[in-house]
Amino acid sequence: MGGAGLLRAVHPGEGATQANRPLLRIDQVSKRFDNDITAIAEASLTIRPGEFVSLLGPSGCGKSTLLALVAGLTAPTTGRIDWPQSTYDAGGAPERSIGFVFQEPTLLPWRTVYNNVYLPLKLAGVSRAAAHAQVTDGLAQVGLTGFEKAYPRQLSGGMKMRVSIARALIKQPKILLMDEPFAALDEITRGHLSRELLQVFIARNLTVIFVTHSVYESVFLANRIVVMTKRPGRIHADIPIEAPYPRSEDYRMSVAYNDYCRRVSALLSEAMD
Repeated sequence: MGGAGLLRAVHPGEGATQANRPLLRIDQVSKRFDNDITAIAEASLTIRPGEFVSLLGPSGCGKSTLLALVAGLTAPTTGRIDWPQSTYDAGGAPERSIGFVFQEPTLLPWRTVYNNVYLPLKLAGVSRAAAHAQVTDGLAQVGLTGFEKAYPRQLSGGMKMRVSIARALIKQPKILLMDEPFAALDEITRGHLSRELLQVFIARNLTVIFVTHSVYESVFLANRIVVMTKRPGRIHADIPIEAPYPRSEDYRMSVAYNDYCRRVSALLSEAMD
């Protein structure tokens, strides 16, 4: 199929019942840029409510591009992205309930921690008074109670990322997209944030798509790992991780964890050949 890709939502009543529908369906999606580089080729993926899906693959394989397609920041060249549980907005486009956490926290330096987190609600027309409980609860959930009046320059890298996560969650999205959010952090901070992220994931019943280069991070966080090939990115393997939540440091030391790491590492090596 040539030309611009299609982005559509399924009207209520189509197909399966709302409760049984996936949140997101990526159907034979390819993305070719104006410089004739094909980033993604014929990728198909279904995301269901409550899944923590990790996209794993070598640099340049299209993981971040796939997130951008899901977020609507760019359109597929061919293929289709469906939002089966969506309704239509006034312009006839499917409503996306998405939070996005980038590798860099992208905080506004002139706004306090509180005001950075409040910003999406402010832009949505929610008054400061009406948003107060939601903002304070969000900050508490990421361990930032007491830092409401701090500015980004006063925070560590890990604390900035916590603010970014709280801001992405403030409008209670159905899907949280995370593009290598912990890549620039030291190993200790990365471990702390991974555990905290799982706590939020469980508490909020989130659906997460998480991009990373790390096998170890994927196996700790995800209940499903999607391995992509080198460019053009294709889906090479889709592996369920059946370890139950919550996961502690004991899980990292377990036989099951190490077995999964070996299996995923082997599939990643295949994908890079």
